[in-house]
Amino acid sequence: MSRTGPGREVILASASPRRRELLARLGLEVRVVPAHVDETPLPGEPPPVHALRVARAKLEVVASAYPDRPVLAADTVVTLGARVLGKPRHAREARAMLQALAGRTHLVLTAVAVGWQGRRATHLEAVRVAFAPVGFDLLDWYVASGEGADKAGSYALQGAAAAFIPRVEGNVQAIVGLPLAALPLLFSRVGLALCRLASGQLALTPRAGSPRPARTGGSLQRCGAR
Repeated sequence: MSRTGPGREVILASASPRRRELLARLGLEVRVVPAHVDETPLPGEPPPVHALRVARAKLEVVASAYPDRPVLAADTVVTLGARVLGKPRHAREARAMLQALAGRTHLVLTAVAVGWQGRRATHLEAVRVAFAPVGFDLLDWYVASGEGADKAGSYALQGAAAAFIPRVEGNVQAIVGLPLAALPLLFSRVGLALCRLASGQLALTPRAGSPRPARTGGSLQRCGAR
């Protein structure tokens, strides 16, 4: 994207197909450039701090290679109390995580970091998830399905695990990995605005008006209109 013209491409610093799908719903072109960073929690690090730190680290790795492109990074963690449940290393660990979640309410945190031309903005979304009591046979069946093998907490709300989750308090998209409702404001805070192309699709363009960060995402307008 040029400094003055609209562009549809966003660099996604994540290999998650779920994040790519969510971001593509806006009609933006998504270039996937995975960021390889250490996601191990630091000793005594609170889960919200951990999620934001990892999202920022992913952003900086990729933004350094694409300084003039909008870059978006995210990190999702499942927390049970002060414990962070990452991606399971094997089936035994996945089963142990699901057993710990069963019959309890836990928190899902998704941190989003956006960068463009040296500007940075972050957002943290918290969602409470109630997990129903689940018998051993059902847990074994779910683990064997492999659905949660590459997901924090060892489950996918958008998949068969929805049968175990009677209640969600918050933005469901944040559990999947990317709360779209937070993006207009985040883009605005780094100097960008979503606008509508003649084709009806959305693009990103440098935000008109004050260079100070906006407090809201603003209204949608036709690209190039003032």
